[in-house]
Amino acid sequence: MSAATAPTPVDVDEFLRAVPDERRRAEGFRLKDLFEHVTGLPAVMWGPSMVGFGAVHYKYASGREGDTFLVGFSPRKTQLTLYGLYSAYDDEPDPLFEQLGTYTTGKGCVYLKRLEDVDIAVLETLVRNVVAAATESADGAPTTSAGTA
Repeated sequence: MSAATAPTPVDVDEFLRAVPDERRRAEGFRLKDLFEHVTGLPAVMWGPSMVGFGAVHYKYASGREGDTFLVGFSPRKTQLTLYGLYSAYDDEPDPLFEQLGTYTTGKGCVYLKRLEDVDIAVLETLVRNVVAAATESADGAPTTSAGTA
């Protein structure tokens, strides 16, 4: 696994307090609270800028494998990046995305310009659905400790 996506001992609150933009900093704390509440898992820094919850092991058909967080986010300068909720490789995205609000997607991320542009209840349900699906999967059960780098 890349060191950029490994868990670190950096304090999540310290990282969020250092986010320069006041609005983005507040959104980061709100997302941390939301993800902790919904997942029941503590926030852990993964690499220098990603806040992750839980840990899962993945293995591709190619044989490549590693560990990553189950769900997470990063309060980037121009947008909030949400991880683990969307995959361009799925046959169909969760139909709840139609009710989420204003967002864009990449191969595996959801991008938000502002947290206020989405329905928080729908976001909570999307996170809850990911955790439930991982818990049902023998290979993807979330763990409460990600370890440290």
